[in-house]
Amino acid sequence: MRRAAHDLPVPDFARIFDEAPAPFLLLTPDLVIVHANRARLEATATTLEDTVGRHLFDVFPRNPADPAADGVANLGASLAEARDTRRPVTMPIQKYDIPLPDGSWTERFWSPRNVPILDDDGEVVLLLHRSDDITDYIRDRDEARQAAERGQIRVEQVESDLFARTRELEQYNAALQLSSQRERRTARSLAGLATTVSALATAETTAGLLHLLFEQGRSALGASAASVVLRTPDGEGLALTEDRGSRLLSADLPVDSPLPMARAAVRGERVLITDAEADQPRHPDAVRLLRGLGIRSWAALPLRSGGRLLGSWTIGWADPREFDDDDVRVLEAHAAQCGQAVERVTRLEAERRRAKATRSLAEALQRSLLTAPPQPPGLRIAVRYRPAAQEAQVGGDWYDAFLTPGGATTLVVGDVTGHDRTAAAVMAQLRNLLRGIAHSLDAPPAAVLSALDRAQQGLGVTTLVTAVLARVEEGPGGIRRLRWSNAGHPPPLIVRADGTPELLERPHDLLLGVDPDRLRTEHVLDLHPGDTVVLYTDGLVEHRRSTLDDGLARLVAAAQELAGRPVEELCDALLDRMAPEHADDVALLALRIAPAA
Repeated sequence: MRRAAHDLPVPDFARIFDEAPAPFLLLTPDLVIVHANRARLEATATTLEDTVGRHLFDVFPRNPADPAADGVANLGASLAEARDTRRPVTMPIQKYDIPLPDGSWTERFWSPRNVPILDDDGEVVLLLHRSDDITDYIRDRDEARQAAERGQIRVEQVESDLFARTRELEQYNAALQLSSQRERRTARSLAGLATTVSALATAETTAGLLHLLFEQGRSALGASAASVVLRTPDGEGLALTEDRGSRLLSADLPVDSPLPMARAAVRGERVLITDAEADQPRHPDAVRLLRGLGIRSWAALPLRSGGRLLGSWTIGWADPREFDDDDVRVLEAHAAQCGQAVERVTRLEAERRRAKATRSLAEALQRSLLTAPPQPPGLRIAVRYRPAAQEAQVGGDWYDAFLTPGGATTLVVGDVTGHDRTAAAVMAQLRNLLRGIAHSLDAPPAAVLSALDRAQQGLGVTTLVTAVLARVEEGPGGIRRLRWSNAGHPPPLIVRADGTPELLERPHDLLLGVDPDRLRTEHVLDLHPGDTVVLYTDGLVEHRRSTLDDGLARLVAAAQELAGRPVEELCDALLDRMAPEHADDVALLALRIAPAA
């Protein structure tokens, strides 16, 4: 039952304005602030007392610390356009920093829209400014982009365009006069299309994008069937994909196929079939396919991005359908958004493939250098190298173990700064250089590291390096000693035969590559049967959510609990327990003195 108007409450529009969750600002035509709602005041850290009656750009001036800031100029031009044309104006994403009460500035990104408020004579009396704070979205997007390589030079432009187009679609929707069934249908399509645009921006894979295209596209356009045709990577063929329920079904399609979706994908033609039965003479092959699918009308549109033809988007309806100008504009807008989404996802997947191939090659090179350790009499040595889980990140971590001409067992664990191919290449140089120096000099660790530091400077290798170089020497009476020198590296760990762990936190020297003339020191420790020495890189003990001291304490506790396990099992268990997330490269070396017989 419909209630009479006098029975309904009278809306308090001032309160509605103030309580609206979107940030609104009311301005005079000459940009003097009239009022701001609560969401706007909270978003800009301002008050009505400090802003009402003042010029907009006196309250929100340009950030003097950012000479390139153009938010003030852009906003002024947009407000002037809305005032002069008496039409709403949607702006692209703007960087517009906000002054804080303490005199500092905070970086903000906004999605603005300006709407003129007209009186009965059609004159502009106020300007309504809405600007949504999307700073968190921009920052999250930038962090996600850094996880891939830097080749996504157009992602910001594409996503900015997606936001602008979404606002444009809302504007078109508000401008339509819903006076007929056709206009109401168009309005519903535009509203659904705005939702589709936002959904497409979240796709990260081609399969995920196609699912969204079919799900959102059919819902937005009230269609019964949909398909996408994409060119194959070699450009010689076409791949047709349809969804059947929740499954994607794909098939090859000849480039010379007479079907509308092939013509749209190859020739860039728009094909509209209003009624399959009436269009049979012109499109006999298409009509046979339409009948098989239970479709009477069909629209096939090319997918383009940046002037390139990527494929086609086809949508079908069970009933005959006339395509007026509004229908065609909606379909073309949908195809434009689909084309941009396909381009973006295709680029992301190509970059992931390149990154994976690069990482695989670098890892293979890195592993080829990390050879199996020797197994001298009375000693047991185990080594492990585990790369980080992130794609396209290889590091400079390495281990080494070899015998010197004098019979000593030399152990090395080092880390070149950086997580890229350059770090891996420098690691290979230094590893081989250190081997050669140690083999040639057959000297104590401090002398070998000093010679490596001088050679590094002479060869122009400026990268900073941390390392621990140790020798296990056999003295009189068969007593073995550990002699080591530490160049800025995490301390070695010794686990005695009785299970007692100890970090060998002796004073360490400078990193390699800082000052080759600085004297280096070394330390000596007697080893007994059953003792285990563990060398490792910082990826084992450093984590984002804890300090280095916390990581070292966890290592000591884990080593005590795992004491007595064979060195191979010990290495695997330490990796699983200390670094389960694979957040960083880890090189690990464990040496055990054989227990007494």
